[in-house]
Amino acid sequence: MTESPSETREREDHAGLSTSGPVKEARRRNWWHRNARTVLVWGLRAGVLVVFLLLWQLAGRTAANPMFVSSPLAVWEQLSAWILDGTLGTHTWITIQEVVLGYVIGAAAGALAGFAFASVRLVYDVFEPLMMALYSIPKVALAPLFIVWFGIGIDMKVILAAVSVFFLVFLNTAAGVRDVDRGLIDAVRLMGGSNRDIALKVVLPASMSGLITGLKVSIPYALIGAVIGELVASNRGLGYLINDAAAQFNTAGVFAAVVVLTALAMVLNSLVGVLASRANRWKPLDAE
Repeated sequence: MTESPSETREREDHAGLSTSGPVKEARRRNWWHRNARTVLVWGLRAGVLVVFLLLWQLAGRTAANPMFVSSPLAVWEQLSAWILDGTLGTHTWITIQEVVLGYVIGAAAGALAGFAFASVRLVYDVFEPLMMALYSIPKVALAPLFIVWFGIGIDMKVILAAVSVFFLVFLNTAAGVRDVDRGLIDAVRLMGGSNRDIALKVVLPASMSGLITGLKVSIPYALIGAVIGELVASNRGLGYLINDAAAQFNTAGVFAAVVVLTALAMVLNSLVGVLASRANRWKPLDAE
């Protein structure tokens, strides 16, 4: 005896109701588990930071000369003074411009060059030793040369930061392109795909993990490049504040500028993390 459509729907509704409870309960447990772990991680991070600050404050008062190690309270007082008189905002904004412009220029150029060079095996084999040799040059050694070429303005710091970022993004992107599964490329060719289809639908998605890795690891190098330029020759920026504070034996000022640089690096890392989470949709399912 066959059941009517209405009976079929009623049976399916009852089945759905009977299974929705366990499914929802499992999802609820997973949600609580993830959030509890997040709260635990952030709580431990805050605890480590508090312990570090307490030990630092104690060391500055008892175990070491405050002129050499300063203290969290002295650093906070220095930051407050710089904020009130506008010094911190002015110099931080200069460094942010240098870091962001250098990072964007270096990352874009490195990604394009890495994708283009590694896509052609002969070209990559020719230029790889040259790129590795240039990458091995300490970037601080290039600062005097860039001063001669571009002066001591913001252009020199931007270019130094861009050069520092370029090679890391280039090498990681090229590695991602070189690691593409040749079987996928052959499969697309067998299906009649053009070189453009292979580049956009196979090589580009597969190389995204290498590109994201390059973007992440190059963030501190963008900061290093900009600050080195400011330390070598500048009268503006956080690097200049570090130099000026060190010349006056103002250890609290040095630490205050370093704290701002650390906060800036954390913000940039967070932004790249958001970009990485959006780029994960390019990954194959087995990679996820």
